[in-house]
Formats: sequence, structure tokens, C-alpha cells
Amino acid sequence: MHEGVRQVELVFLFLLLFVIIFGALAKQLRMAYPIVLVIAGLMVSFIPGLPRISLNPDIVFLAILPPLLYHAAWQTSWREFRYNIVSILLLAFGLVAFTVFGIAFASEKGFSLLYWNTGFVLGAIVAPTDAIAATSIARRVGLPQRIVDILEGESLVNDATGLLALEFGIALVVEGHTPSFAAGATRLVWLIAAGIGIGVLVGWLVRRLELLIDDGPIEMTIGLVTPYAAYIAAEEAHASGVIAVVATGLYIGRHSSVFFSPSVRLQAYALWNAIDFVLNGLVFVLIGLQLPFVLAGLHQYSRPLLLGYAVSFSVLVIALRLLWIYPGAWTAHLIRCRVQKQNDPFPAPRALFVVGWTGMRGVVSLAAALSVPETLANGQPFPGRNLIIFLTFSVILVTLVLQGLTLPPLVRALSLASRQGPDCEEDEARRLMIEAAVAHIEQARNAGPAATEPALTHMYEDLLGHHHQRLTALECRSQAQEQAAGEAEDHEVSAEPSHYLRYRELSQDLLRIERQTALRLRDDGRISDTVLRRLERELDLSETRISTS
Repeated sequence: MHEGVRQVELVFLFLLLFVIIFGALAKQLRMAYPIVLVIAGLMVSFIPGLPRISLNPDIVFLAILPPLLYHAAWQTSWREFRYNIVSILLLAFGLVAFTVFGIAFASEKGFSLLYWNTGFVLGAIVAPTDAIAATSIARRVGLPQRIVDILEGESLVNDATGLLALEFGIALVVEGHTPSFAAGATRLVWLIAAGIGIGVLVGWLVRRLELLIDDGPIEMTIGLVTPYAAYIAAEEAHASGVIAVVATGLYIGRHSSVFFSPSVRLQAYALWNAIDFVLNGLVFVLIGLQLPFVLAGLHQYSRPLLLGYAVSFSVLVIALRLLWIYPGAWTAHLIRCRVQKQNDPFPAPRALFVVGWTGMRGVVSLAAALSVPETLANGQPFPGRNLIIFLTFSVILVTLVLQGLTLPPLVRALSLASRQGPDCEEDEARRLMIEAAVAHIEQARNAGPAATEPALTHMYEDLLGHHHQRLTALECRSQAQEQAAGEAEDHEVSAEPSHYLRYRELSQDLLRIERQTALRLRDDGRISDTVLRRLERELDLSETRISTS
């Protein structure tokens, strides 16, 4: 027992060191870390004598997936998610169905030991894209934010639709039972509706609880428990745990500005960024390390035949996504224009091609493949199970490495890289926040004893000068002036010792006014949640500095 525990500790330490080393290497190489970690894990898997580390699907679904989905949903801007909902749903539902049936029909023709029903299972396994890989790579190569928002929303939702299709497929193979259309539709509606309802309910309960507590460690612990609570509650209700976690993350992300104090919010972002990196690093390394297990049950196949299967199946998965993207985009554009009254121009074909090229698969697909039962209801082996796992592993490797490595030059060749310039939405929010602070200073000066106390007069004038300087730097948007604006944020206003408490109170009031202005702009839809978080971080840092000075 003691030796077993010691071995687990050593393996876990080895994996963490692996993630740290190759994560740092990825940063030095300016590559997305999922690609580097998968390649590194694959290379290490060939080293003889190393302990073999298998990927347990239950650990992925119950321990790793909920916090990753929760953090991704928390970071998602609700305004953009809602605006792009038609495009997201056509990818998360339409593309998943197209992929499942496309692979089901192709499997019977192209792969031995796979028939329509087992091909349906395989299609359901590889249909969902990875929630982290695609968006992390897309952000790194500088894709336009609209494309990143759609990819992010798609990967948050399509896990649920893919797992639902897998549930139907396994029932079809294991029990020989084909669900009716009515049964399938009813099950889908329950998965989604109950998942959303449970997720929002968990989020509401957490919000109410957080409003009663202002203690960093306790609130961090509540945050860690939240995704697991949503996932388990939904699964117990036979709803979608994935949808529940996403709904909870979106709800908490939308309301965290209200119930988190500045210091707790800073701690929460630091904690979740670390958790996100560690968990993602571990799963991508583990994907690469699975090659020996994947090949173990394929002795009846020759290596050239397996290689041909891997290449042809990966091409099929990529081609199905590319085939769907163009008619899917046309349908989404038609619905948005006629129903939602959105007047955006039709996306450029090159932008749609990039969306089609970013269909990376990840750990959910591999865990789903490993969760396929080994036997049927009659005790016979599950047909083609080992081949299903191998093909899943192959498409994960090809989409992560091939598409991930070719995406940056493709984006540059198609001139799609977004140019880093001023964010007009953020600049306008900053201007309104500063103007609100200036109005508050003038009101406080006129209502107080500043006229009879020169020291207070000087303090108010200094504060006004500081905020006017921020406005000037914002209006004249150059690199040097942006630096001056940053320096202006750290400007210390002179105040007599006897008036220092008044200065601190007024400074905190100004931060409160700016925060309320930013929240109002977000609630009115004038800025996104992403912009609000950037502004909030600056305000949180300033408030923490004033509180500790």
C-alpha cells in the first residue's frame, strides 16, 4: 500500500514537472502550449522503462472537465455569446449531427470492423471540439475577436451534444435499441433545459452565499466546489452536467463584479489561471502518453494499414467540418438578418475557411472513446472498440499538431491577423469613467470646506489635474501617451497629513464611481464583459494599493 502511494506521488510530481518545463518551452517558442505538451508526451511515450500512465475517463469527466469548462465559461462575454448564438448553435448542433452521420456512413465503406452503428459511436466521439485548444491557439495567432468568440462558444456547447449522440450510439450498439425521433428529441430537450436550469440555480445559490461572505480563502473554496456541484447535480437529474457547468460559469462570470470584493477578485483570477494551466497541461501531456495503450489492442493490423486509417480518417473529419462551414454560415447569416435583425455583412470566405480549420479535438474525445464499454449486453466484445480508440487518438493528434502548427502561417497568408490598435469601446468606457470621477470631484469640492482651507483646495485641484491629464492622454492615443496615462494612474496626490484620511476616502469614492460607471456600461450592452474585466482589474489594483497604504 505504501509503495503504491509513493509511486502515485512520483508519477504526479513527474507530470507536474513535465508541464512546467514544456509549458515554459512553449512560451519561449511562442507556440500554444497544448501543441508542445502533446508532442512532448508523445515523444516520452516511446522511452522504454518509464511507467505507463493511463487516462481514466471517469477522472476526466468528474475531476478535470468541470473546472475547465467553468473557468472557460466564466471568462466568456455574455454579450458576445448571445449575439453569436445562432452561429454557435449551428456549429454545436448542426455540425455535430453532420459529423456524426457523415462518419457513420463513411465508416461502413472505409474501415474494417466498423459498421454504421459503430461509426455513429465514433462520429459522436470526435464531433466535439476542444474547449481550450482551439481558442488558446486562435488567440495566440491574433484571429479577429468575432471568430474567437464563435469558436469559444461552440466548444462550450458541443461537448453536451456530442456526449448525447454518444449515449444514443452506445445504446444502439450495446442493447441493439434504436431510439425513436420523439424519444431523442425529448431527451435532448431535457438535457439542455434541465442542465441550464440546474446550472443557473447553482449559480444563484452561490451568488447569494457569496454576498454574505467576505473572506478570501472561504470564497476560493466555494469557487472550487461550484463546478463540481453543478455537474453532479445535473448528472443526478439525468441532465447534461456539461451544460449545467457552462450555465453556472456564465451566470457567475456575469455577476462576480457585484459580489466579489477587489482583493478576492484578484485572488480568484490568480487561482483559476493557475488551475487552468495545471489541469490543461496535465490532460494534454496525458493525451500524448496514451500511445502505448492505444496500440496495445491493434496487433491484428499492420502498421502501414493503421497509418493509412489514421490519415484517411483525419482527412475525413477535417473535410466534414469544412463542408459544413459554408452552408452553415449562410444559414446563420440568413437567420441573423431576418429574425434577429442583425445587419452584419456575410463573412469573407477566407475567414470561414479559418473557422473550419480550427476544429481541434482534445481530451473529451479521448475520454469518451476510452469510456466505450468493452462488451455488449450479450457478453460479446464491443465491435471495433480498439480501432475506435486508435482513430480518435489519431484525429486528436492530427488536428492539434497539424492544424495548430499551420494555423499561424495560414492566418498570415490570408491577412486575417487582427492589428493591435486602440480599442474604441474600451477607450470610450475609460472616458466616461474619468468624466464621472471629475464630476464627483467638482461636486465634493463645491459642497465641502475647500474654499476656506487652502490645503484642501490644493488637494482637489491636484486630483482634478490628475484626471484631466488622464483624459488628455486618452484622447491623444499614441504609444508615449499611453505610457503617460499609465503613469498618471499611479500619480500620488499631495495632501497634508491632517487631510490624508479625507484624501483616501475621496480616492475610494472615485474608484467606486468609476466602477459603477463601468458596470452600467456593461449592463447597457455598451461594453463587453471582457472589457469590463480589464477595467475592473485596474480598479481592483488601485483600490488594493490605496487600502494598504
